[in-house]
Amino acid sequence: MQKESRRKILKNALTMGAAIAGSIVSVKTVEAQVSGKLEKKSYPPTSNTENATAAPPLFSSAISYGNLLFLSGVGAHFKGTIEEHTKHVLDDLEQTLIFAGSSMEKVLKVNVYLNDINDWPKMNTVYAGRWGNMPPVRTTVAPAGGIPGNSLVEIDLIAYI
Repeated sequence: MQKESRRKILKNALTMGAAIAGSIVSVKTVEAQVSGKLEKKSYPPTSNTENATAAPPLFSSAISYGNLLFLSGVGAHFKGTIEEHTKHVLDDLEQTLIFAGSSMEKVLKVNVYLNDINDWPKMNTVYAGRWGNMPPVRTTVAPAGGIPGNSLVEIDLIAYI
């Protein structure tokens, strides 16, 4: 009896805290965490029956956990300008967000990796305005070793569904 009472108090406290915190964490997610029913989903869903001899993938392109959606880095692997690469990457990310039930307006955090930090102003001309009225927080760096696959830019992000 006492265990059930503590569980009910904890569940109510977590639910109230989530409601106060705002739109980042939904009550549904908190309830799922309390009940132990939170699921991790991959986008697009992976199937182990297609090719049983294939090696397991190195990473998922997108995974949701509760109402959070994590998209892995996307690059542009063709010859082109930083503007063309940035547009291609943002368009690709947007398609994945929509497929998973989210959108550019629901992006919370973005990491931008530039092959050359001098491309920052040109990348920003394409990046600006893609996120709705409230752009996400962002980190931009130029890794010393460059971007894998000769992309001029790679972007990953976290959104909510």
